Amino acid sequence: MSWLLLKNFCHGPLTEPAPPVDEAALAELAARVTAASRARLGRTLSIREVDAGSCNGCELEIHALSNVLYDLERFGLRFVASPRHADVLLVTGPVTKNMREALERTYRATPDPKWVVAVGDCGRDGGCFAGSPACVGGVSAVLPVDLHIPGCPPTPVALLGGLLALLQSVST
Repeated sequence: MSWLLLKNFCHGPLTEPAPPVDEAALAELAARVTAASRARLGRTLSIREVDAGSCNGCELEIHALSNVLYDLERFGLRFVASPRHADVLLVTGPVTKNMREALERTYRATPDPKWVVAVGDCGRDGGCFAGSPACVGGVSAVLPVDLHIPGCPPTPVALLGGLLALLQSVST
């Protein structure tokens, strides 16, 4: 056991380095999102993420928005635990038959004005799960979708750009 500890101590962890991030571009994009949300709502944007039956690839990228590399809280964007406090429903995955009613109830519980963003290829049209008897289809088969963010999965920067596009489209 001690040789294993010594080996790990000498060699260090075998982890991948963090992806390169253009801090200036990220800060500028996040500042534009914050300014657009304040102009539209008078406050910051509150986001409720809903997994409607995904493979969790999109959730990993969405959760990366809260890590130390992106840290959206510093830009005034925040994830909320209740749809009653949300402005945006960020829905991932194809909508499964088991999640359809829960997604509809979440939508009804979200106060107006509210927007629905379908994340990833599965959220757009069902992706590789399209045609499955367990799936209803993409998010637009159940809810009115305001924006689709493509990708399998989309990157955190693409997610942030999508939120900016949503705010700019509804504020004009």
